[in-house]
Amino acid sequence: MSNGDIFLGEVIGTAILILFGAGVVAAVVLNYSKAKDAGWVVIAFGWGFGVMAGAYTAAPLSGGHLNPAVTLGIAIDTGDWDKVHIYVAGQMVGAILGAVLCWLVYFAQFQANAEEDKAQPTLGIFSTAPAIRNPVANLITEIIATIGLVLPILAFGLTKGLGESGTAILIVSFLVVGIGLSLGGPTGYAINPARDLGPRLTHAVLPIPNKGTSDWGYAWIPVVGPLIGGALSGLIFNAAF
Repeated sequence: MSNGDIFLGEVIGTAILILFGAGVVAAVVLNYSKAKDAGWVVIAFGWGFGVMAGAYTAAPLSGGHLNPAVTLGIAIDTGDWDKVHIYVAGQMVGAILGAVLCWLVYFAQFQANAEEDKAQPTLGIFSTAPAIRNPVANLITEIIATIGLVLPILAFGLTKGLGESGTAILIVSFLVVGIGLSLGGPTGYAINPARDLGPRLTHAVLPIPNKGTSDWGYAWIPVVGPLIGGALSGLIFNAAF
């Protein structure tokens, strides 16, 4: 894989991931959306399908990491660090692009939300926030949830047929759904630094009326927690397998 292919693949794949993921949250929470109040299960499946669409699209070009925590875990496992920065750069650009596309899709709903008597904050469409703000607990949640993602991804690689058939991506997509349903309640399961930081930056600069805060005081947790989780996954995989 060339550097250009890796970068382009991660941009496209991560943009699709965020378009689907942020899009399903917007669909569920914004007024005048046809999916208004559809609920958490819909959100979890929307994110899972976003992973599926993004990873299958990116796989021929970059392998479809779409997540710096995954890239970090693979680098620790293989010892190959040469292209980590290219993967992460593509993931961040793609995450920002996907957030912009979501805003464009739901532009009318964002405008209508601002015209309501009680305009709702919009950061939750783009990035995560804890149900109970406790930095230590929130960080631990993100670490454990990310291990629940990255360690199985590394283990799936031991079954060659999964990779050859393309089934591994489908299984990872359902894994993300499972993480959302089982572990997403405390923090909203970032499990991906680019997925949270890129859209948070986008939220900060987009001209969304009455958008509320971008909550930079919390922003380090969905970055640091998944990176720790990804690193621990690589170490555990090397030790156990």
